[in-house]
Amino acid sequence: MSIIDNLFFQQTGLDCDRVCQIVSNNLSGNDDGELFLEYRQSENIVLDDGCIKNAGFDIARGFGFRVVSGETIGYIHDNELSEIAINRAGKIAQVVHGTIGGRQFVSSKNDYSNDYSSVQLYTDMNPLTKISFATKIRLLEEIDIYARSRDPRVKQVSASINGSWQVVHIIRGDGSQFSDIRPLVRLNISIIMVTNSGRMEIGNYGIGGRVTYDYFIQPKQWQYAVDEAFRQALVNLDSIPAPAGDMVVVLGSGWPGVLLHEAIGHGLEGDFNRKQTSAFSNLIGQKVASSDVTVVDDGTMIDRRGSISVDDEGTPSSRTMLIENGILKGYLFDRLNARLMNFNVTGNGRRQSYASQPLPRMTNTFMLAGSYSSDEILSSVKKGVYAVNFGGGQVDITSGKFVFSATEAYLIENGRVGSSIKGATLIGNGPDVLTKVTMIGNDLKLDDGVGTCCKAGQSVPVGVGQPTIKISNLTVGGTVISN
Repeated sequence: MSIIDNLFFQQTGLDCDRVCQIVSNNLSGNDDGELFLEYRQSENIVLDDGCIKNAGFDIARGFGFRVVSGETIGYIHDNELSEIAINRAGKIAQVVHGTIGGRQFVSSKNDYSNDYSSVQLYTDMNPLTKISFATKIRLLEEIDIYARSRDPRVKQVSASINGSWQVVHIIRGDGSQFSDIRPLVRLNISIIMVTNSGRMEIGNYGIGGRVTYDYFIQPKQWQYAVDEAFRQALVNLDSIPAPAGDMVVVLGSGWPGVLLHEAIGHGLEGDFNRKQTSAFSNLIGQKVASSDVTVVDDGTMIDRRGSISVDDEGTPSSRTMLIENGILKGYLFDRLNARLMNFNVTGNGRRQSYASQPLPRMTNTFMLAGSYSSDEILSSVKKGVYAVNFGGGQVDITSGKFVFSATEAYLIENGRVGSSIKGATLIGNGPDVLTKVTMIGNDLKLDDGVGTCCKAGQSVPVGVGQPTIKISNLTVGGTVISN
């Protein structure tokens, strides 16, 4: 018996053939829609200052029924998995969007077959049950002891592990069925250091992916995460106030790709472009970036946090070229926006849970490598800022304007990395920044598996990345005006 059959049919008493008929009947006369079945186990264990402050475990199971006619959507969700509930939801969804069936369900011209099933991007093992609760607690305790042993100035250590095991099954009106089994784990570490003078700084680091806890339970992995959090706190203890003004900015490889994700990636999602609310609307085929800039979204990467075998509408994930050599090549699509804009779907219809409608969302979004070493890029800068890690930020999709705070950054003086700085914010416009990228490194790196993207109240796991890049001019907000 397969995992899908057991969770959604054997345990619930549902008959797959009858459910398929219910879906077909309720989608008759509409353009699209699906039944989305979900089962999820999740846990969160937090150790703070040597004590377990939280240990939560949750199981959720339910369905969402979506009926689509034109661009109008009826969506009903329920945590009761029964034929009566599913049929009731389908009928209510039709009433909600005001259309009752009158013709056969029509499959989109860009539907895909189930060929993806031979490609396994990640394990289907449940990470929550693979190791014992006692082993998880022991891991957090070892992290706390190791972090405090690094330096007497370490005053507080917080560590948490988060895991989930999500199983989804999608049934469309034409009877096609798609499934995915998605593990996800994450380790987060926060270290606060305090000097004798009373100065307090914090360092944070995390690792994860679509793997089991075996990924970071070995000392080599979790000690690396602790060392990085400790290093960032140590760097911040020696930081000076950030300069302010327009200057050259070098972005480090890896996690700084979150700026690319927020300031540019969201503007390339299909719904914003269909509604003409993106700064990139109607620009396909036009030059939107420096000639060396190539950006892709790839949901097919092995074990990556943002990867998905199929999206939450049943479309196989793909590698989508967004910008190639500075030319805008395409957008990210779910089925609804692809149909309305007459584009092919890209496998980016994602939702937070069965209680949410699918939206076009990124998976793993990154800029491809160039030809320069990071040393060459840094040595080319007479005076500027080198931003290595980022915290929060804000983006206006319509204008492309963004503000991001750097949690680890340095001055660049005469081609050398100088003092660490605190309080630096990067202020700019996503489409404008793309045209000011003058050097791209050969050191492409993806983040360490901690990205979460929020849109329309929904959160989904994502990946980001980039090589080291040089931006010729960007506004840096700080505390000291540069000369």
